[in-house]
Amino acid sequence: MPTTWVNQAIAKIEADYQRSADTHLIKLDLPQLEGVDIYLKDESTHPTGSLKHRLARSLFLYALCNGWIKQGTPIIESSSGSTAVSEAYFARLLGLPFIAVMPKTTAKKKIQQIEFYGGQCHFVDNGSQMYAESERLAQELNGHYLDQFTYAERATDWRGNNNIADSIFNQMEKEPHPIPSWIVMSPGTGGTSATIGRYIRYQQQATQLCVVDPENSVFFDYFIHGDASIVSDKNSKIEGIGRPRVEPSFIAGVVDSMLQIPDAASVATILWLEQLIGRKTGASTGTNLYGALLLATQMRQAGQTGSIVTLICDAGERYLDTYYNPQWIDTNIGCFEHYRQKLQDFDGSGLLL
Repeated sequence: MPTTWVNQAIAKIEADYQRSADTHLIKLDLPQLEGVDIYLKDESTHPTGSLKHRLARSLFLYALCNGWIKQGTPIIESSSGSTAVSEAYFARLLGLPFIAVMPKTTAKKKIQQIEFYGGQCHFVDNGSQMYAESERLAQELNGHYLDQFTYAERATDWRGNNNIADSIFNQMEKEPHPIPSWIVMSPGTGGTSATIGRYIRYQQQATQLCVVDPENSVFFDYFIHGDASIVSDKNSKIEGIGRPRVEPSFIAGVVDSMLQIPDAASVATILWLEQLIGRKTGASTGTNLYGALLLATQMRQAGQTGSIVTLICDAGERYLDTYYNPQWIDTNIGCFEHYRQKLQDFDGSGLLL
């Protein structure tokens, strides 16, 4: 039987969930795409400001129910920021120490938010070093390594009614095209794309899943060639997505199509989106939306109508020193004028790449 503390911990997380509302689904005003509607599910409105709030809740419940977390257990995670922010929130809720193992290049705002929730940040030079260092710390401290990259796909109940895919389909019910032609998602762990893809199949929907990958990530090459041993010695410059290895939680079999999106296109897209909705978003949202625009263009060229749903993963205020800093962009991304101009002139009839 679970201990009293474990019962109380699960009850606290469930109560926190009960206090939380669902996230909004925003329809973009794009008259140039007449007949193809694009929607953004705004995951930045979670209490910890990102899509990863859902994942962190699931990972803690999964570990508690498996008997891996007990009273006082130190919690360790490999993360480039947003997952760690959300996990620090839940660790504080349960009174547990939390350590995030992350690259030194992580946005300062994310580091501050982790520390705000009482977490500690442990830095490594390269993202590929996070895994071994997290395992070492967990062993040394007799703690639990949450390991989002392994457990994300199995910690979330893709059949139930409390996941992001179920929420999307419920919110689309009264729209002109209620069953999306595409859902577009970028992979970090691969957990969200696995949840969405499995749900689509389980519910026998006609929707297709397109996964969009940034530069310096191996998921796209793995999807094309099927070689799970592919690795990269570079870090993705689009925080929260893209990985140097094929993560165990990335399930290629549920993905219908993949696109590789240039980093310059991702950054140009969030600046373009800010003009549309009056809000800043993280660069992974740019990756998502650029992929959605490519699909919308293809649909229009084929004479198709329908809807496409993608995600606002987090807010742009976390990235004022990076994606919204011209000097940082010049150094790390380079010129994105080509994509900025294409988006500015976009009339829905021409391919963007």
